[in-house]
Amino acid sequence: MGDRRPLPARPLLCALWAALIPNRNPGSFGLLFWKNYREVNCRYFAQVPRQVLKPNMSILGLKKKQPKTFKVKVITMDAEMEFSCEVKWKGKDLFDLVCRTIGLRETWFFGLRYIVKDTYAWLKTEKRVLDQEVPKEFPITFHFLAKFFPEKVEEELVQEITQHLFFLQVKKQILDEEIFCSPEASVLLASYAVQAKYGDYDPNFHKPGFLSQDELLPKRVLMQYQMTADMWEEKITAWYAEHRGIARDEAEMDYLKIAQDLEMYGVSYFSITQNKKDTDLLLGVDAQGLHIYSPNNKLNPNKSFPWSGIRNISYSEKEFTIKPLDKKKEVFKFYSSQLRVNKLILQLCIGNHDLFMRRRKVDTIEVQQMKAQAKEEKARKKVERQILAREKQMREEAERAKEEMERRLFQLQDEARLANEALLRSEETADLLAEKAQIAEEEAKLLAHKAAEAEQERQRLEVTALKTKEEKRLMEQKMREAEQLAVKLVEQSERRLKEADHLKQDLNEAKDAERRAKQKLLEITKSTYPLMAAYSSPPPAADGLGLHLEAGSCRMDFKDTDMKRLSMEIERERLEYMEKSKHLQDQLKELKSEIESLKLEEQQQGGLFAHRGDSRVYLDPSYIPHSNVGHYDMEVIYI
Repeated sequence: MGDRRPLPARPLLCALWAALIPNRNPGSFGLLFWKNYREVNCRYFAQVPRQVLKPNMSILGLKKKQPKTFKVKVITMDAEMEFSCEVKWKGKDLFDLVCRTIGLRETWFFGLRYIVKDTYAWLKTEKRVLDQEVPKEFPITFHFLAKFFPEKVEEELVQEITQHLFFLQVKKQILDEEIFCSPEASVLLASYAVQAKYGDYDPNFHKPGFLSQDELLPKRVLMQYQMTADMWEEKITAWYAEHRGIARDEAEMDYLKIAQDLEMYGVSYFSITQNKKDTDLLLGVDAQGLHIYSPNNKLNPNKSFPWSGIRNISYSEKEFTIKPLDKKKEVFKFYSSQLRVNKLILQLCIGNHDLFMRRRKVDTIEVQQMKAQAKEEKARKKVERQILAREKQMREEAERAKEEMERRLFQLQDEARLANEALLRSEETADLLAEKAQIAEEEAKLLAHKAAEAEQERQRLEVTALKTKEEKRLMEQKMREAEQLAVKLVEQSERRLKEADHLKQDLNEAKDAERRAKQKLLEITKSTYPLMAAYSSPPPAADGLGLHLEAGSCRMDFKDTDMKRLSMEIERERLEYMEKSKHLQDQLKELKSEIESLKLEEQQQGGLFAHRGDSRVYLDPSYIPHSNVGHYDMEVIYI
């Protein structure tokens, strides 16, 4: 064995190894192969490229086929993984591979679950995978779930990945209503779930509606109250805002600490009977022990058997027997309809009882190391979170200071811009004020000049006012005289009107006398016409008759002369009256124009005359009774 030189019987094998693996020492590999040629391991040849292995090689190890593999898909609560497994792998090999892949060390809580027919089963670790009743489809699907639940999550769950997997599974069971939860507790648990997912609440980032795509409450709770999605979100956000500063792992742990107090937490339910006929009971298996429930009440058990009070659990085919530790108590027996379910119940009972007994013992070195590492890790993360929080606070303060400085800078820029604009406006205003001052100075000089002129004008107006008063007095006197004259003219007009009436009557009488005289003359003429016709020449008239005719003609001539004379006198008087009336009207017009000019001067002088109503009485043309005069003129013209 100590001689490592190649033996005569091994040249071919050494040459073969030298050909297959040229970088190796042929002597050493030949010796190893010679020592183990009876137990040829195909793994050596599995590493050889296919093009090197030729069909004419007649070696015993090369004739063996490669081991068969099968595909497996493992679904965790937050990921899916696929593995290629060997046929001879046991359940433990696959389970350990999954745990190593996800970095899980607290493996005793979990298992690989699969669906078989109408129920589920857990992959057994001591048997080969393909020898169990796993689905025949490929890839074979397993669910990596928590098989056993801790009594106190805060003390037993050490790794963060363990807490996270438990959190996701319990959350899904609550949302799927596998675990009953009151509405108040559901809202509180939802707030911790939001804290674990989104971190600290930020009103600037978490706007209303940011939870619209998340499933946070069981449908039973949503249907129980007539509330909209926005109202539920408002309630969850109110609790969520109070969890500020809680890290993700702490929020998940707080979620589990609340959930572990729920009645249906960690309980696996199975339908059982006590008399092999009716399914009228439920068996619950959890970390505390065994519980018997009514079919319609999964919250409050009718009977409980804690693990510390159970002496033995046995089953024969479909019959289960629970023997209490106290021999005085009655043995409880129940029946299950399926053998597969019986095996599952027994498996869960054994596992939960083992964990129950394990919790009452001192932790193993591995668990102690894990707890120490977890404690150090939590302390380190706590320090990191504190440093991160301090840096975040400093960064926020720096950002706030930066924003404040930027705001202040913008404010100073605005103030500077406004100051420049104000300065420009001030310069323009100063220029305008200078111009206005110059204009005001010139206006002041002009006003002083005007004031002097106004003073002179005032003095002149005072003198004029004095003169105006005198003229007013004279005008009033003239107006009174004119009024008296107008009254006299009115009286003369009335007197003339009466005389005209008398003359009219006399004229009418004269006309009547003339008409009678003419009538008599016509009668006389008619009576004397035959005599005048008889005589070609008129005879000499008697003296008496001639005298009579002359007297009549003289009277007629007299009447005509009086009428002419009277008409001439009336016409002459009318003309004289018209001339006087016209002269009086001219005087009144002149007086009126003078009064109007005086009134205008009074208005310009600021109302030197206070009694304007009196002068209006004298100036009113309707005060003079022209109607009688006109009437008299018309009468005269009519004559």
